[in-house]
Amino acid sequence: MLSFRMELPCLCLLLLNCLQSLSAGNDFYTSIGQMTDLLYTEKDLVTSLKDYIRAEETKLEKIKVWAEKMESMSAAATLDPEGYLGNPVNAFKLMKRLNTEWAMLESLVLSDTTDGFVSNLTIQRQYFPTDEDQTGAAKALLRLQDTYRLTANTMATGDLPGAKHKTFMTVEDCYELGKIAYSDVDYYHTELWMSQALKQLEQGEESNIDKVTVLDYLSYSIYQQGEIDRALDYTKQLLKLDSEHQRANGNLKYFEFQLEKQRKADEAEGKEPGKKETSEKKEKSKKVSNHQIPERKKYEMLCRGEGIKMTPRRQSRLFCRYYDNNHNPKYVLAPVKQQDEWDRPYIVRYLDILSETEIEKVKQLAKPRLRRATISNPITGVLETAPYRISKSAWLTGYEDPIIDVINQRIEDLTGLEMDTAEELQVANYGVGGQYEPHFDFGRKDEPDAFKELGTGNRIATWLFYMSDVASGGATVFPDVGAAVWPKKGSAVFWYNLFPSGEGDYSTRHAACPVLVGNKWVSNKWIHERGQEWRRPCSLNETD
Repeated sequence: MLSFRMELPCLCLLLLNCLQSLSAGNDFYTSIGQMTDLLYTEKDLVTSLKDYIRAEETKLEKIKVWAEKMESMSAAATLDPEGYLGNPVNAFKLMKRLNTEWAMLESLVLSDTTDGFVSNLTIQRQYFPTDEDQTGAAKALLRLQDTYRLTANTMATGDLPGAKHKTFMTVEDCYELGKIAYSDVDYYHTELWMSQALKQLEQGEESNIDKVTVLDYLSYSIYQQGEIDRALDYTKQLLKLDSEHQRANGNLKYFEFQLEKQRKADEAEGKEPGKKETSEKKEKSKKVSNHQIPERKKYEMLCRGEGIKMTPRRQSRLFCRYYDNNHNPKYVLAPVKQQDEWDRPYIVRYLDILSETEIEKVKQLAKPRLRRATISNPITGVLETAPYRISKSAWLTGYEDPIIDVINQRIEDLTGLEMDTAEELQVANYGVGGQYEPHFDFGRKDEPDAFKELGTGNRIATWLFYMSDVASGGATVFPDVGAAVWPKKGSAVFWYNLFPSGEGDYSTRHAACPVLVGNKWVSNKWIHERGQEWRRPCSLNETD
């Protein structure tokens, strides 16, 4: 008798400790630290999928054995049907097979081995990234491409500075980036990534995306940038592959009409075709060089390590030292290493100020509490997410663990500033291309109620811990003064946001550069005015 029992191992170990802190639509792309949980989720699904495959293979093997057995028996019986059935045992077995065993085989064939895998997939899907995550990660790649001046080919071949795990992008990946740029009416990036997709197709890469589709996007994005002649060339390439393409045939006539119209206009004005565009580009370039560089460009230059304004003479006035903050008893015998990073504003770095154990403990405490970082709306005062701040943050107090009190006390001992009125320790983890564009930490005069609810005055100073090294990118830059400070694990930087007079120091406007390669963890302490009256006396000079 055929017997079959399906036993699919239960693999619903859903990494509950990791996933309890996650939920659908949780902005995974804004935190590399939380994205690591997704790798374990995917690994669990692969294990479940392989078990399903093994169960299917076991089922098919049983069916195959049965089929071979029946084939052999039928071949022998049909050679002499009457003689075969003349044996009463054979007659009985024939009745039994057709009445019972073929029904059992039918049940085996119809048995469903997908339950374990499908239920696991269904449960875990609620923790999957959303369309917003995919779009956010794609836009992050485009942002990194611009900030660090990377070609599409450099990114597609995975040739990123500092990258340990080189990964190639497929035609589908390049096409997806181009489509997302297109949906944002970003024809510049649409052209770059559709060109890369076309290049890989022409190099022989197999793909479900065909050249006709890519050329259609490419020609239109180039047309939208005003280069009708190039758009016409790509349209002709498309029509060689699909002469019946309705939109391309319409575009061909339109582009040819526009080029002819432009040619006649140039002739009427006595200009050579193409001359005007070239001169305009040169004039534009000249204008950019003769004017002050916009903040955005300064920010991106500093992120690349360009445009730093520290002269050799000023550099010679920066020192490193062993520091005990005026003979603080805790540091007299074991002073800390302090080095000057910048002169105005005065920025200092403390080296080896957090131990590996402390860093891991802070990250462990923060990870389940990480939420999308917010900014305060200057008009409404309401906290809201913003596309220019791509990270997740958590606030930690001494109630979470005594180590937080130890860290807070260390900041107080080294700065000499009161911590009771400071904000809680904020821990931040940056996501794909994680950044925080130029901003002030203190409240400006046009924001009189910025920290009113705290009742502790303005943010007098900022203390920033670097809790990880970053392979590439991730610097803290000050665009107004041309300063750049690079992450170094276990170190911290400190600067005053306010002059002793209480006036804001606008040179402290700073930004966190996009993380190109790596995982950036920081924590910061925003120290407030209240309680510092005797620790940092006020000055009557506005800029002292």
